[in-house]
Amino acid sequence: MRPIRLISFGYLHLPTGPDGSPVPPAADRIEDVRDRLRDPAAARDILDLDGLNPRVQDVVLHTPGAAELLANLADYADLPAGPSRIAIGCAGGRHRVVDRTSGRHAGCECIPRMA
Repeated sequence: MRPIRLISFGYLHLPTGPDGSPVPPAADRIEDVRDRLRDPAAARDILDLDGLNPRVQDVVLHTPGAAELLANLADYADLPAGPSRIAIGCAGGRHRVVDRTSGRHAGCECIPRMA
């Protein structure tokens, strides 16, 4: 498999275009996880942690639909004409997407698969 660059970003921190809408980073696929994965920032005890913290990762991975999202991204990455860049965005870009783009999970180095 060829390398894939994963980009994490927060919609709240994006520059805006001439029409005032946010301009996400250039990528072959942009995945918006704001409505798909539970926001760990809503849990007060992990609010100050980021997506590299195991407690945040546990919350993200146990969100309904997380396994399906990761499997879908992994399948997409395996396509012969698959992407070279995938951008994954959430509200602030600190919890959900950092965990998904860290590359420290079992399975594919570039798109983590759930065991």
